[in-house]
Amino acid sequence: MRMLILGTGGMAAQHAKHFAAIDGVTLVGGVDVDPNRLEKFNQTHNIPNGFASLDAAIAWGEFDAVANVTPDSIHHPTSIAALKAGKHVFCEKPLATDAQKAFEMVEVAENAGLINMVNLTYRNVAELQKAREIVLSGQIGAVKHVESSYLQSWLVSKAWGDWRTESKWLWRLSRKHGSNGVLGDIGVHILDFASYGSGLEIEHVFARLKTFEKAAGNKIGEYELDANDSFTMAVDFDNGALGVIHASRWATGHMNELRLRVYGERGGVEVQHRHDGSRLRVCLGENVETGTWEEMEVPPVPTNYQRFAEAVKTGKMQEPSFRHAAELQKVLDLATVSERERKELATH
Repeated sequence: MRMLILGTGGMAAQHAKHFAAIDGVTLVGGVDVDPNRLEKFNQTHNIPNGFASLDAAIAWGEFDAVANVTPDSIHHPTSIAALKAGKHVFCEKPLATDAQKAFEMVEVAENAGLINMVNLTYRNVAELQKAREIVLSGQIGAVKHVESSYLQSWLVSKAWGDWRTESKWLWRLSRKHGSNGVLGDIGVHILDFASYGSGLEIEHVFARLKTFEKAAGNKIGEYELDANDSFTMAVDFDNGALGVIHASRWATGHMNELRLRVYGERGGVEVQHRHDGSRLRVCLGENVETGTWEEMEVPPVPTNYQRFAEAVKTGKMQEPSFRHAAELQKVLDLATVSERERKELATH
């Protein structure tokens, strides 16, 4: 597979590193509007061809697939252009800035019959994959209740940098700089963590979003700090189970932690994924009577990058697909409406 890296900032280095390490994958081109950044990126990753635009790369045409690592608002037009040119697309999350655009991308991809995947990175967590396997096998019985959280502390701690002075953090707090807050930044990850791990789809959502005072007038320089810092969701799943999903940047002591608890009528599973490792605990069988939880060791699983390469090689779709990401985007869109209208909304 000949891979084109579209956009060479931020996450692009991760895409280049992971794809280059896969047998049968060759990085053949990079695309960026910034010629200096593009040149440096291509030199770092030994990429032979550089283009100032996707149109120029498509006119060249000597590639099979695109890793779309452009800004969120650019995913929609660039992915559609690549798909219409007959190229498979591996897109960074979120798929689009709203569900309407996301489903337009789904329609183009599916009509073209091309491989389309979204880099929901926590699918790479082996413990999450195993938890889903246990749930779908019926070992915990019918799911009744789900808890899921994504906790970060970078509004409290300077461990990742100082949001008061660094633009790479400040923009995430400002709607006019393109941020939809914690909901838009990590909401898609924790929704996927909850729905994928539980094997269930969300049918109803009631959400609350909160922006806290962080500076005088909630403004620092040109940045108005008006994007949401925390959210909570009460959800119904398609089997009737209830769920609570929440995320915050104010979670003191939690650098970057995702947690999932799935409770069934005969057992439960718990996944904890942190910056320094992951854990899977289960309460099954006779342990249900004593409330005993046992930790399970889980072998690694193929990454999203590896599964995309395999999908292109075999012609068989793998998840997470554009369609799945679009369904998640629908829930995110409804969360914003739910906050504004103060009511529960149905996803279908």
